[in-house]
Amino acid sequence: MVENSVGTRIFQNFYAYIGKRKQDIVKGGQFSCAFYVSSVLYNFSLLKQPHLTVKNTVQDMLRSGWYQMNKPKKGAVIVWEKRLSPSGDIHEHIGFYISSKQAISNSSKKRVPVRHHLTFAPKTSRSYRKITSIFWHPKLKQNSVRSK
Repeated sequence: MVENSVGTRIFQNFYAYIGKRKQDIVKGGQFSCAFYVSSVLYNFSLLKQPHLTVKNTVQDMLRSGWYQMNKPKKGAVIVWEKRLSPSGDIHEHIGFYISSKQAISNSSKKRVPVRHHLTFAPKTSRSYRKITSIFWHPKLKQNSVRSK
């Protein structure tokens, strides 16, 4: 499901009322990483509900049996360091590990899930983003996670 989600637009909008105004909380997909990851996990009963923030997604993951690990396996959930967003806010980022050099997460620029370098770029690049946490769930069996 994760690899087939690349390019999907279904996580681009989430509307809520703020006061009396209806607003798109994820701003057309710009801030959809947690919505994307938590929706996929929820779909497989690995979370109690979808979330719109990395913090709430991780809290639900920990309550739902996820644990931190040092080395990722295919299908693990990765959290990257906080960064300044184009809107001036500081945000963590969350996505899925798919191979030693690749991950899939929602792109704030393309506003859809994309396949990308595991750390977005080599350490020497300004685009490099450090991994801060790696999570695994006991229901994920390494031999049941297939490659393309």
